[in-house]
Amino acid sequence: MNIHQNARLTVHGREAMAREVVSGATTVQEAAEEFRTCPATVRKWLRRYQLEGVEGMMDRSSRPRSCPWQITVSTTAEVEVLRRKRMTGDQIAQQLRISRATVYRVLRRRRLNRMAAIDPPAPVERYEHASPGGLLHIDIKKLGCIGRIGHRIHGDRRRSAPGVGWEFVHVAIDDHSRLAFSRIFTDEKHTAAIAFLRAAVQYYAALGIRIERVLSDNGSCYRSHAFRQVCTELGIRQRFTRPYRPCTNGKAERFIQTLLREWAYAAAYNHSTERAAHLPPWLHHYNWHRPHGSLDDKPPVSRLGLDRNNLLRLHS
Repeated sequence: MNIHQNARLTVHGREAMAREVVSGATTVQEAAEEFRTCPATVRKWLRRYQLEGVEGMMDRSSRPRSCPWQITVSTTAEVEVLRRKRMTGDQIAQQLRISRATVYRVLRRRRLNRMAAIDPPAPVERYEHASPGGLLHIDIKKLGCIGRIGHRIHGDRRRSAPGVGWEFVHVAIDDHSRLAFSRIFTDEKHTAAIAFLRAAVQYYAALGIRIERVLSDNGSCYRSHAFRQVCTELGIRQRFTRPYRPCTNGKAERFIQTLLREWAYAAAYNHSTERAAHLPPWLHHYNWHRPHGSLDDKPPVSRLGLDRNNLLRLHS
């Protein structure tokens, strides 16, 4: 039983107070002064002690035994039926001739107080290719170059550094293993996208992974004829996300969030070159050591099926 820290009468105190009055050692008024309460409270606990003994000294629920004005179960069900017909609370109250407050109380209890709850969105369909290399997600993140410590550290947006420029982080992540690869380029044109794709294919090949498909958004660099020709040359099938549906490429989008939080904005870099120098070690940590939530808290490299000799050879 939880008792308020400032409670004047506990179960034992009530029993002691009632015993003193019953034995005639003190009067009701004197017991009230001794236990620092009112005579009505003394009489209440005295009456319970005389009728129920020590068991009557326990706390009881303050909930009433009956609620004559409570609506029936059938009326509650009718409220839910009408709500699922997309009727408003006022319309339901008018049709059933009950108060609006009662209708909204029932709707809150059944979690139907918002219209969106009537037609909940369909559950997200998650997919995963059966083996590494089955699908490679690629994307690009635009980052501002660093000329000096920015407002994310000192908090003053007035101390800007105009004209510093931009750099573009090209990212790739394997659909099955979540093994990631990233490079920084000065632009997001098709020449940079092609160079990144070749570097990514070479990186995954060193780990024994052959890329079969590549999934990207509908950016002009990926839609270019040159990029398509390189995919054909490398034996890679090219796929695109649905327009205005970034969730289709969700693994790359999620990896970019992790990349920004744990690398790009994780420290106070003095220059872009310093930030770029921290990218390879961070990628190594992500692929070989960092626990991944969707992989039972194991690193992505655990899904490659490498034996001990390969692990020692590649882990450097």
